[in-house]
Amino acid sequence: MLAPTVLRTWAPRGTTPLLRHWDRHDRISVISGLSVSPVRQRLGLYYQWHHHNIRQAEVCGFISHLLRHLRGPVIVLWDRLWLHRSPAARDLCRRMPRLRLEYFPAYAPELNPDEQVWAFAKARMANGSPEDRYDLALSLIEGCSTAAAILSVDSGAASPTRACRSFVPDCCIT
Repeated sequence: MLAPTVLRTWAPRGTTPLLRHWDRHDRISVISGLSVSPVRQRLGLYYQWHHHNIRQAEVCGFISHLLRHLRGPVIVLWDRLWLHRSPAARDLCRRMPRLRLEYFPAYAPELNPDEQVWAFAKARMANGSPEDRYDLALSLIEGCSTAAAILSVDSGAASPTRACRSFVPDCCIT
């Protein structure tokens, strides 16, 4: 929504900081994923944004989009959101033999590297108040681009490889 994310900020002593914004309910919903190259150990960030809540069709469309861009077998590690366990997602997995679905443990967002990317992107957008969805989309793209650049520079120290290896032991990530 266009209501700003508020983090710690500053103001003159004795004055409460004010963040002025419109009470609008426009939104951008985003689905994203990280890819780990098993040979080169490179990380990739893929995302799609929509002007409405994400439904089963968008989830399946995103996975189909990933399969078009990634070669070889693809293992998708998901949290336990209902959309990720929906009949449409299971049907897509049955139709695509190179796709394998795995799930993170329940109530463990700290193990999901995608959550860390979104925490970073939201922190970059904090205390801002976009005028409309266009401004929000520009901020979102800037935050995601910065996160992707940091991931590509620091992929040796990033945790997605360890997370993938610990939950899918027979995958080819070393």
